[in-house]
Amino acid sequence: MLVGVGVDLVAVERVARLWKRYGKRFLRFFAEEEVAYARSRARGAEALAGAWAAKEALGKALGTGLSGFSPREVALVRRENGAPELRLSGRVARILEERKARAWVSLTHEAGVAAAVVILERS
Repeated sequence: MLVGVGVDLVAVERVARLWKRYGKRFLRFFAEEEVAYARSRARGAEALAGAWAAKEALGKALGTGLSGFSPREVALVRRENGAPELRLSGRVARILEERKARAWVSLTHEAGVAAAVVILERS
C-alpha cells in the first residue's frame, strides 16, 4: 500500500558552486558512498545533486522534511545493475521501520537539473 510520495528538483550548477566553495564542509551532508561515487564520476556535481534531491524527496514523502533526520542517514547507492536505491540508517531507518514502510527511489537528470521521486510503500 502506498503511504507517501515525495519529489524534489535540484540545480546541478548550484551544487557544483557549493562543492567548489565549501569543499569538505559541503560534503558533510552526504554519506561516504555518495561522496566516493561523485568523486569517481566526470560529472560528480550531477551525482551529488541527485543524491540531495533523493534526501529531500524522502523527507517530503515522510512528511518530516529534512528536519526529521540527518541527511547523512540517507545514502543514495547503486545496485549491481546501476539502479538507484536508498540505504537508510539512524533515525530515518527507525521511522520507516515504525511505519512498516519501504522507500523506492527514481532519479533523472536533464538540462542541468537532477530530480528524484521517492515512494513509500507499506510492507
